[in-house]
Amino acid sequence: MHRMRHKFIVSILISFLCLSVQARANASATSDPKAQELFNKVYNMVFGPQGSALSYKVNIIGIYKTEGNIVYKGKKLHYAEARYMAWEDGITAYMVDKKKKLVNIYRFDDDNKDKYLSKFKYDVKNFDYSYEDDGDYYLITAKVKNAGFFGIKSVTARVYKTNLYPVSLTIKLSFFRTTVQVFGFRSGKIADSNFVFPKEKFKGYEFVDHRNEK
Repeated sequence: MHRMRHKFIVSILISFLCLSVQARANASATSDPKAQELFNKVYNMVFGPQGSALSYKVNIIGIYKTEGNIVYKGKKLHYAEARYMAWEDGITAYMVDKKKKLVNIYRFDDDNKDKYLSKFKYDVKNFDYSYEDDGDYYLITAKVKNAGFFGIKSVTARVYKTNLYPVSLTIKLSFFRTTVQVFGFRSGKIADSNFVFPKEKFKGYEFVDHRNEK
């Protein structure tokens, strides 16, 4: 159950941030233009060629608590928590379970590497974007049009007005709402070495290669 909850939260986080890659070019006709402009600026900081990094913490009272770090650069990704870690270099994905001493290897674009993430893929044309002023912050919301019973209903990013750095993501699903706190966001100076899998650190682990599976 712990693994399921972990993958669920991380999948939502990654899927929402990855949503911005396509949303920049596919704004809904009913979106607020100012909200779309803000969203595009956040996109450029997160997914520009300079890369970005952040730490996160989530605490769903009585259900689940975790924290970790994520680094992005284009199609590349690295995240780390106490038990789970992943390295994706744009070609290969290495998914590590430290408790089981197991490394699963996939093609980076294979949905099987994270079955939860594949459940949270959306057509960006099915989102409306809006924003509000909230003191020193903007609240930028991506709302799913015609949302089904399961899955994300909306995600609201709280960002500083001064530099648009994210402070939190509030995620609303059909059965609960939670806020992911974001710390230490930085954009730029992300070295490609962050995405190189350090195989020497996992001696004694079992390696299972899924790259030739259909």
